Amino acid sequence: MKIIVSASGQTLGAQIDPRFGRAAFFIAVDTDTNTFVAHDNVQNLNAAQGAGIQSAETVSRIGGEVVITGHCGPKAFKTLSAAGIKVVVGAQGTVADAIAAFKSGALVPTDAANVEGHWV
Repeated sequence: MKIIVSASGQTLGAQIDPRFGRAAFFIAVDTDTNTFVAHDNVQNLNAAQGAGIQSAETVSRIGGEVVITGHCGPKAFKTLSAAGIKVVVGAQGTVADAIAAFKSGALVPTDAANVEGHWV
């Protein structure tokens, strides 16, 4: 399974970036091979609008099946859901912590966005 985590850095030890659309990086973790790749999200860090939708499209291109983040707005949530990508919100700590919490069942997918649009 490929899990995408919004992160402030490029390693498994990086802190979760609570902002999905404007996260500094997306860490793609392949749970089958225990490997990861960092993808920068620089094009959306200072986007005037549409950062959530564009980030959701990036995650879809990367091949994500699950997104783990702190917060996800309604447009990004809708775009991710339409692509069949499950969304987990409320994550804190490091990327490694979030992956472990998801695998243990402590973090579970949600059925709605947890912030209003244009949250920065």
